[in-house]
Amino acid sequence: MWNDPVVSGPALAMDGMSALVIGGGGGGIGRAISRAFAAAGAAVAVADRDQDRAAEAADELTGSGARAVALVGDVRSRSDVDGFVTGTVAEFGRLDALATVVGGQVAFVPAVRLHEMGDEDWDLVYELNLRYVARAARAAIRAFLHQGTGGSIVSIGSVTGLMAAPRQAGYGAAKAGLVSLARTVAAEYAGDGIRMNVVACGAIATSARPAGNAAQVPMGRIGVPDDVTAAAVYLASPLSSYMTGQTLVVDGGVTVRGPFSARD
Repeated sequence: MWNDPVVSGPALAMDGMSALVIGGGGGGIGRAISRAFAAAGAAVAVADRDQDRAAEAADELTGSGARAVALVGDVRSRSDVDGFVTGTVAEFGRLDALATVVGGQVAFVPAVRLHEMGDEDWDLVYELNLRYVARAARAAIRAFLHQGTGGSIVSIGSVTGLMAAPRQAGYGAAKAGLVSLARTVAAEYAGDGIRMNVVACGAIATSARPAGNAAQVPMGRIGVPDDVTAAAVYLASPLSSYMTGQTLVVDGGVTVRGPFSARD
């Protein structure tokens, strides 16, 4: 069917490119993106804080005939994030695309109303949804500028950054920040051939996240990681070479559903 989940990226759209997937590149949406980049022809550096998961993902890719390397570190560490970029360049000779993945609120702190949220919880949500992306973008941009060949940054965001989500103020604010960050990178570096775009996801079911309520989605189902991969490949590859500073929404129609019921 035309609306079935996509299981791989466009064939060879990233042929000859090297890509870095950080923030859980070895699991969930990150692993799906790593697979899709490899299927599209890219050499892939899989970065994850879990050494076994990173190694398993990289081994899977090499087993399928792709070039891949596992990198281990914490996105909350500037030196680790810088090391992801330098490690990718050392392994593949260059960096062409960066995908940032990890994010969320309820996985890290309780979902509460704004006045109940403490500074430490707010800071953690900000760290794991926006600050590390800016940190990774800076490192990647430095590599792109040094190479002189441009590059693409794709950040996995959320529709929560585009619409109100009660009890998720910190998460929504951070994801809205990704949209602004992408626009700023686009404005500052378009002349250098450097692009940044965001994929704003709706509910995506993974092994670590419950499926959610499909009745709230106009398309009648909860998304799966492979729904995100085609968008990520498109934005990372030359297929979207005239697109920067944009937010591509992948949510089954949630954000376009109006507040009124249909009438006869």
